[in-house]
Amino acid sequence: MKRPQYITIVVAVAALVLLFAFGKTVHKTEHGPDDGHDHSAKTADNQYLVSNVQIDSLLIAAKKELPAEQGLRLDLLEKSITRGDVKDQQIHVFHQLANFWRDSGRNFIPYSWYTAEAARLENSEKSLTFAGHLLLNGLQQQHDPELRRWMALQSKDLFERSLILNPDNDSSKVGVGATYLFGGISQMPMEGINKVREVTERDSTNVYAQMTLAMGSLMSGQDEKAQERLLTVSRLQPDNAEALLLLGDLFEKKGDKASAITYYSKASATIKRPDIKSEIDKRISDLKK
Repeated sequence: MKRPQYITIVVAVAALVLLFAFGKTVHKTEHGPDDGHDHSAKTADNQYLVSNVQIDSLLIAAKKELPAEQGLRLDLLEKSITRGDVKDQQIHVFHQLANFWRDSGRNFIPYSWYTAEAARLENSEKSLTFAGHLLLNGLQQQHDPELRRWMALQSKDLFERSLILNPDNDSSKVGVGATYLFGGISQMPMEGINKVREVTERDSTNVYAQMTLAMGSLMSGQDEKAQERLLTVSRLQPDNAEALLLLGDLFEKKGDKASAITYYSKASATIKRPDIKSEIDKRISDLKK
């Protein structure tokens, strides 16, 4: 058996809910300037890159994939938005639409969009942070660069709104940095790294920040730096399957089979999903030969 891409398995572990719940994609389109949010961008120096995605077109494309009965149900929900003059009514409808796309439509983009819209109206730290992380996690599974950039800009907007409410929210600070790293929204990726480093320099035990920096190091081919971060995470959280799998992969690449087996075995012991566990156990057997 050829050596599998364990980064792919790690992503699956980190985003099981997304992988189970959503399987559909929508086509990329051009983005309009008047959808109610600031997605404009400059391309010089540290400025943001533009998103070429229009949410209305994404929603229309997703709706066309629905069976007739679900389409009728969605029509009723969409029409109720315009009747909801009171903010609380609009928030309720956005949640209903998000739930529809999560449970019935099974399409991540509309689900995350309506979740984000509800969060913007609610304007609470909890809802904004949740929606920001939802989009951030989703964009890391997205292969279309335009759509990934759009998701990153949405996520960044949500985290920044959360930080207005609570400037000390380290999760949102790391989230903003991660949108730079994984979303392709800047020509200067170090912007994202520096934002995350601000958190780790103040609190070296912040696992989320350490994992984000580790992934950034892996993306740039800095395996030694990634290993150092991942070892820190594994000490702080011995059952962190994502860190353990990545460590196993790094040690295997270095030819250190004994260490690779150790970390793969630790990861296997923490994972409940049978298909992933089976792949890891098979790899351990191959390394022992």
